[in-house]
Amino acid sequence: MAAEGDGFVIRVGLTGGYASGKSLVARELERLGCRLIYADKLGHEVMLPAGPAYQPVIDEFGKGILDEDGAIDRKRLAEIVFHQPALLEKLNSIVHPAVFVREEALAAAFGAESSKAIVVIEAAILIETGHYRTLDRLVLVSCPEEMQIARGMKRDHVPREEALDRIRRQMPLSEKRRYADYIIDTSGTKEHAYQQTQAVYASLKDYSESL
Repeated sequence: MAAEGDGFVIRVGLTGGYASGKSLVARELERLGCRLIYADKLGHEVMLPAGPAYQPVIDEFGKGILDEDGAIDRKRLAEIVFHQPALLEKLNSIVHPAVFVREEALAAAFGAESSKAIVVIEAAILIETGHYRTLDRLVLVSCPEEMQIARGMKRDHVPREEALDRIRRQMPLSEKRRYADYIIDTSGTKEHAYQQTQAVYASLKDYSESL
């Protein structure tokens, strides 16, 4: 939630489904002046050899997930947990708390740098983890499922079945809409997505100034 430190910060969640256009919207929000925190990037960092989740993940999943340099092979780890929800939940229970600590530190640093900073946390599963409850506003990026499939196949070089499988393992966008304060539809042109993003930014700016 919004908090006072050396500066005032509002925390905004940016979420969506697989290949829905989150990165496009995130870049535009950053260009407009928001401070971006990428949860997936932090997830990588906390599992690095010096990171707080490194040893707990190894203790849970074994040394077989390490590459020849002793780093966690995230692809190998993903293959283990992807089709086993219980294991994925266990991994998340190790990684997410460490990510949240880093998010809070970054948000505090942004607040110290800039009065009334708008901090945007970009993450695919903000709603599923319940993390959205700690935020001031939630932005959902959405597009039709067939467009998600096409984009995912092109971006990740995966067959249609795999793209669809990734989509189906997430909460449906239609359900995520119930939690969102703002919805940005990326099914049209990039210019239209930018226009919607700019309108959301203006609203967030007004909200920040009113506090």
